[in-house]
Amino acid sequence: MIEILFENRDFAVCVKPVGVASQCDGAEDMVKLLTEQLKTAVYPIHRLDTAVGGVMVFAKNKKSAASLSKEIAERRFVKTYLAVAEGMPEEKEGHFEDLLFKDSRKNKSYVVTRERKGVRKVSLDYKVLAETDGKTLVKVRLNTGRSHQIRVQFASRKMPLAGDGKYGSRDNRCQVALWSAEIEFSLGKEKYIFESKPDFSVYPWNLFDF
Repeated sequence: MIEILFENRDFAVCVKPVGVASQCDGAEDMVKLLTEQLKTAVYPIHRLDTAVGGVMVFAKNKKSAASLSKEIAERRFVKTYLAVAEGMPEEKEGHFEDLLFKDSRKNKSYVVTRERKGVRKVSLDYKVLAETDGKTLVKVRLNTGRSHQIRVQFASRKMPLAGDGKYGSRDNRCQVALWSAEIEFSLGKEKYIFESKPDFSVYPWNLFDF
């Protein structure tokens, strides 16, 4: 059963388990699981990588899907993550801004140095919450939303996320240490904030007293 944090006639907010795809063709994914569980159609508004868990929202009708998609397009849909990075940033709080290119054939993104076709500007803000054993617990707020953005922006600064072998981590004791911790958006006149935390009893989250 998918954990449901909130549900009304327009949308449902849930916690995506690690290892379940947000949306894919012909397989068990969040859309299929929620459709079966809620007994209604759902429309994905945003995605999380399969290896990433945490809070997500799904629209339950086309009108709310359009409204929520507009929130994202106009950057009013705020997404905040928790991550465990290998190494430590130079500053306790900071801003990363890069040019990102996605190689769709390899399903991998790269930080590049010049603009060209397919390159997008990306940015995020981070705050260090704790440090231990050469790893850093950070809170990350996305200003843009691109494929693997947090993972590649940290990795490009020689701080891959723990468990993220795709982007250079040598720590194979866990899945990618990235969790969708909070989403904030408006629908109609109402403002909504939903939160979820990773399991701090398992590695690498258990390294931190949080």
